[in-house]
Amino acid sequence: MAAPAGSLVAAVLAHSGRLDKEDLGTRIGRLSRRVEELKAGPGTGQDTHTRARASGALGRAGGADLRPVCAGVSGRPWWPEPGKGLLPLPGKVHPMNGGVLMLLLFQGEVCNMINKKYNEFLPSMQSAEDLVSQLEGLSSNIDLLKAGIENEVQQDLNIAVAEFTELKQQLERDTLVLSILKKLQEFDTAIKEYNIALLEKKYVAAAQQLEKARCSLKMLESRKGFELKILKALGTELTVQTQNMLYHLGEEWQKLAVWKLPPSKESSSLESVMHSELHLRTVPSKEEEIAGPPVASVLQAFAVLGELHTKLKIFGQLLLKYILKPLISYPCLQPLTEEQSDVFILRFKSEEPNLDHSSPMEVFDKIKLIFEVLHKYLLNVPLEQPAEDRKNGRVTLAELLGDAIWEELSDCLIQNCLVNSIPTNSSKLEQYVEVIKSTEEFEKALKDMQFLKGDTTDLLKYARNVNSHFANKKCQDVIVAARNLMTSEIHNTVKITPDSSVALPRLPNPGAGDHLKMQKTSKLLHNNMVNLENETKLSQYTFSLPTCRISSSVEKLMELAYQTLLEATASTDQCCIQLFYSVRNIFQLFYDVVPTYHKENLQKLPQLAALHHNNCMYIAHHLLTLGHQFRYRLTNILCDGAATFVDLVPGFRRLGMECFLAQMRVQKGEILERLSSARNFSNMDDEENYCAANKAIRQVLHQLKRLGKVWQDVLPVNVYCKAMGTLLNTALTEIVTRIAALEDISAEDADRLYSLCRTMVEEGPQVFTPLPEDDKNKKYQEEVPVYVQKWMTFKELMIILQANLQEIVDQWADGKGPLAAEFSAAEVKSLIRALFQNTERRAAALAKIK
Repeated sequence: MAAPAGSLVAAVLAHSGRLDKEDLGTRIGRLSRRVEELKAGPGTGQDTHTRARASGALGRAGGADLRPVCAGVSGRPWWPEPGKGLLPLPGKVHPMNGGVLMLLLFQGEVCNMINKKYNEFLPSMQSAEDLVSQLEGLSSNIDLLKAGIENEVQQDLNIAVAEFTELKQQLERDTLVLSILKKLQEFDTAIKEYNIALLEKKYVAAAQQLEKARCSLKMLESRKGFELKILKALGTELTVQTQNMLYHLGEEWQKLAVWKLPPSKESSSLESVMHSELHLRTVPSKEEEIAGPPVASVLQAFAVLGELHTKLKIFGQLLLKYILKPLISYPCLQPLTEEQSDVFILRFKSEEPNLDHSSPMEVFDKIKLIFEVLHKYLLNVPLEQPAEDRKNGRVTLAELLGDAIWEELSDCLIQNCLVNSIPTNSSKLEQYVEVIKSTEEFEKALKDMQFLKGDTTDLLKYARNVNSHFANKKCQDVIVAARNLMTSEIHNTVKITPDSSVALPRLPNPGAGDHLKMQKTSKLLHNNMVNLENETKLSQYTFSLPTCRISSSVEKLMELAYQTLLEATASTDQCCIQLFYSVRNIFQLFYDVVPTYHKENLQKLPQLAALHHNNCMYIAHHLLTLGHQFRYRLTNILCDGAATFVDLVPGFRRLGMECFLAQMRVQKGEILERLSSARNFSNMDDEENYCAANKAIRQVLHQLKRLGKVWQDVLPVNVYCKAMGTLLNTALTEIVTRIAALEDISAEDADRLYSLCRTMVEEGPQVFTPLPEDDKNKKYQEEVPVYVQKWMTFKELMIILQANLQEIVDQWADGKGPLAAEFSAAEVKSLIRALFQNTERRAAALAKIK
């Protein structure tokens, strides 16, 4: 009965997988033991005894066969007995017996070789072959065991992967269904909230709920694989509710702004325009007072639904067609306003016109009145833009309406009003200035009401149509006068401060033919001289040119340019254009003539190079705003962007910098040349070498001090300090490089090098004297490290020259100290090797510098 029970248990275990696993463990253990036995080699067990027996038998058989062959001629065998040496040969041997003896010796060697082969090699080879056979069997068993393990593990792995994949797919389906149900719930909730808000006339809340429902529906429609039939019904319901909402909003909008238009389709005639009225509700109904201002609510709801631009476009077209354009086209029309208890009425009245065309000032006043009324009762409503249209956050209705109609309105103003007001001759130039001023005020008023954006200036395009101009051409005189100034001496200087401004002297008498016209122009210039600058200023010295000196001829040249532009603004078209381009030609001529005519002096004299630099920067500074100061006059004649000199600014800045940088290169070359005579600052213990180095240092300081005096009160302070700092930095860099390159520095050398460096540190800051007053220069002398890049490097070098090894290591501070900020590890090591002898302390210090 025991055997069946064991079979039953084995069957159950095999079915559960346990038996296979236990069997695998048993087999693995058995294979491991067999491997260990094979590792022990062929000298154990039954194989050893078998080999011994085979070796003995083979030895006996070999001895029996070979010993007779090895017997001697005398019948005495020549074979070494056990425990004895070779037998002695007979004393007398026949000559033939010698050959026999050699043969016997050869046969003995053959016997030994055969004995080795059959007694030693063959048993070992047989044992090795048996091991190979056993290893092949063991390898086969291992492969079978490995295949069984892989089969069982792979089967369980496939089952687990399949179960995991199925669970994952089920989770994804459940998650998707849950998200769809959530969106359906959100859609239903939004529709319910919308109906409640609509009944309470909370239009903004209702519109927001509709947008939420639309977002939920869009999300549901984007789900691929779930094409629900209910989505079509939901979309229909959403469309119906949206149209219902728009209908209610439209009803409210019609109550807010009521148009009474002429019955005739021909609305362009004056009689039909007189019947146009616009009624704006000013007080909400009693039942709507609790809900807040209806204007903001209705318009914000339109904005949420994305229909506000459409409504404003329609309203704007009606406003242009029936109110704004008639006011521009008909001089006799006057806007008439009437305010009642709950409505504001805007209509027209007709008056006898004094002129065929209204003046721009009158038209601007009429349009401004219309917009003031709209801004007060309708347009001054802040709106929150939808997310997809939101750029600058909240906007006003006035801004949206301006974007919709401003372009068409400005074109109508230009074509039907401003073109007719352009003066035809110079005698009406004052009136033209008044028109420009009125246009500026009009645009400013519209910007204050937020109808126009800050960068809107399209209305000024009317100024291009100026038809009057001066008859006499004065361009040639201007160019000749400019050239004379350019070829005059440039060393005569004037001081420019932030308070300086360009004087505008009267023009010389241009000739008898233009005498009368010139008197009128001079009077105009005198009257308008104080009005050239804007009344509002950021600061007294904002964007001012720093204090410096320029050539007096350049100051006169700029006065000539301003004077010529003033003449251009008071002239007719053709003369104005030519004078404007003559001013541009003045600066282009300066760009070409001055560097060539004064080339030699600019190369040799540092002061003239600095003056030329200042002259170019002075001209560039004025060119930045020169066209801007006359923009309202010049842009009336020239095309947009042409009335400017900004494009010349980079060229003049480059011209001044190139000249000054060329002079800086000359000065750098002289500094390096003087330092080259210092004999590389080596062997300072030699008095001759020390004197040469000291002389070079003194010459460099003298050169820098001389430059400091030459450029004093000429260059702007910041340019002066940068220039002097660059030159001083050149000298310090050269000294540091030469000293750091020395391979051997004795103690006396180090002391003398330190003395030379101390001279530079003590007297170097004294070259910074940008101002004539010595007490004011102390500030800039204390700021030497700001302008001299290698100043701290130079001072660290001085510390190294006087420091011991420990102090240098402390200054290095594992690469974080002040020394590491100025020198590399290789440079510091080089200086240590040059300053200190090769000792263990030096080696330890060098090891810490890394």
